[in-house]
Amino acid sequence: MAVKIRLRRMGQKKAPFYRIIVADSRSPRDGRFIEEIGTFDPTTDPSTFKVDEELAKKWLANGAQPTEVVNKIFKQAGIVK
Repeated sequence: MAVKIRLRRMGQKKAPFYRIIVADSRSPRDGRFIEEIGTFDPTTDPSTFKVDEELAKKWLANGAQPTEVVNKIFKQAGIVK
């Protein structure tokens, strides 16, 4: 089972809000997930995010692969170098 750390879209039409989740790579974007580890709001200026560092580091240590956007968020949060 390949595990990914990716974004799940929430919010209304033209007002996106994302949750950072850990999910099986075969599940759909807004489908089943294993755990929620943070949020990301691109509508604010600058974009805001909240990440549970302990959970993120735990999943990265267990081999979960972050997507490109999540990797950028982790770099800004100081989780990944």
